[in-house]
Amino acid sequence: MKPHLSHINNFKPAKEFFIGIDSDGCAFDTMEIKHKECFCPAYINHFNLQPVSKYAREVWEFVNLYSQTRGVNRFKALQLSLDMLGKRPEVIRRGVQTKALTELDVWIDHETKLGNPGLKEEINRTGSQVLKHCLTWSEDVNAAVHKIVRDVIPFPMVHETLDEAAVKADMVVVSATPVDALQREWEEHKIDQHVQCIAGQEMGTKQVHLETCAKGRYEKNHILMIGDAPGDMKAAGSIGALFFPIIPGREEESWEELFNNGIQRFFNLTYEGDYERTIIDRFEVSLPATPPWQ
Repeated sequence: MKPHLSHINNFKPAKEFFIGIDSDGCAFDTMEIKHKECFCPAYINHFNLQPVSKYAREVWEFVNLYSQTRGVNRFKALQLSLDMLGKRPEVIRRGVQTKALTELDVWIDHETKLGNPGLKEEINRTGSQVLKHCLTWSEDVNAAVHKIVRDVIPFPMVHETLDEAAVKADMVVVSATPVDALQREWEEHKIDQHVQCIAGQEMGTKQVHLETCAKGRYEKNHILMIGDAPGDMKAAGSIGALFFPIIPGREEESWEELFNNGIQRFFNLTYEGDYERTIIDRFEVSLPATPPWQ
């Protein structure tokens, strides 16, 4: 980690405003390549879904890219995808049964830092073969991301927006991605210089990131979360912060809107109210709750 970057536990406010920024699918156009080329192939391979690979891919992409659960933690995504896939009539007719991951459910229910380090600790404590299987899948995903995902640049207007925002706001990357991958991507494109901290899954949930860095340390209408998923909006709402959506499929348009209007409204305190409600309404209609095959 570069010297100017701190751990969230050491973060200290220096400016009047705070901005949290998600990374995958928000600052970077990485969601599609990571899920379609890294996560999903490993999911099909490790959980023996080859006989129903078409349906497994449809489910994985719906859960992680094209629905209200977009951006969910990878282990929760694994739960949701296996459960949803197992209920599809096409899968049932082919006699394929998806594996119940009860021990993963238990770990998710009591763990706040849903990443590989925490999973390794649980494996050491329990010796669970199910959790070892999940860890192997997750490590293979990370290896694929490291091998495949490169030269993916930030969306247009990200540089310009962060440049402008950094004058008045402390900024932190708030993400469910592993820290190593985040640091590599932000440093590669020289936008890490704008943020005080890069927080990934090893530091807790996005809600934990915002609570640690911003809650009670800034006025509520001086805190903005920028994200591309309902989970980002929920994290912002958990501390009473404002939310700006980067709408999937309309990312460039969203960053232009943030640069041209959103940031200035945030700083002059006219963001909250009708403006925020309008852009959130556009965001919510873009991500359905029901899959197209139902």
